[in-house]
Amino acid sequence: MSGHSKFANIKHKKEKNDAAKGKIFTKIGKELAVAVKEGGSSDPSINRRLRDVIAKAKANNMPNDTIERNIKRGDSDPSTYEAITYEGYGPNGTAIIVNALTDNKNRTASNVKNAFTKGGGNVGTPGCVAFMFDNKGQIIIDKNSWEKDADELMMLALDAGADDFVEEDDSYEITTAPDDFSGVREALEEAGVEMVMASVTMIPQTFVTLSDSEDIKNITKTLDMLEEDDDVQDVYHNWEE
Repeated sequence: MSGHSKFANIKHKKEKNDAAKGKIFTKIGKELAVAVKEGGSSDPSINRRLRDVIAKAKANNMPNDTIERNIKRGDSDPSTYEAITYEGYGPNGTAIIVNALTDNKNRTASNVKNAFTKGGGNVGTPGCVAFMFDNKGQIIIDKNSWEKDADELMMLALDAGADDFVEEDDSYEITTAPDDFSGVREALEEAGVEMVMASVTMIPQTFVTLSDSEDIKNITKTLDMLEEDDDVQDVYHNWEE
């Protein structure tokens, strides 16, 4: 997630996703299947990664029968997916990280490189921009969905192991260490807290503002091409939208 107005960006991204729900469901479906294989079980009570992906699926309004179908596919699908991370630069030194799950590394590498090139950027070496981000669990809650006192929500999150709690104009942001994310998310879920977003993500330490219209057009082109690629699961960047 990028920019300081996280909730606004999430709503914008969800609106874009609504127009391409099938593609989003396909990507999350792949994550569900991989979580079953790598976690060694289709039972979310003993597979923590699967529990987290199920939460992500529900946050994106994936129907329960679709979730179950993809979990079953993880037990039977012979496909082998490999997780690959690409790092690179967009216009004016903007940093971009791309997480992919692929059964064809050459195809994915070519598509990712093309997306960067089309936007006037370039793929860099591993680690070239990762140091500009913090790997954190991030949970965003719409203020309108939480009718109790903010302090009560804060104590609930901190007692569950959260690192930080920030109140924004229209939302609450909770951040955790990656290893503590599942426990915090589950504590909030058990307390009936509705989450707009809940995932382990890469949060930029600083943001880059683009004022040139050509730069904005180029980075938008790169991000759109990446997010439309079936092999790409997540795209993180430090552009201040």
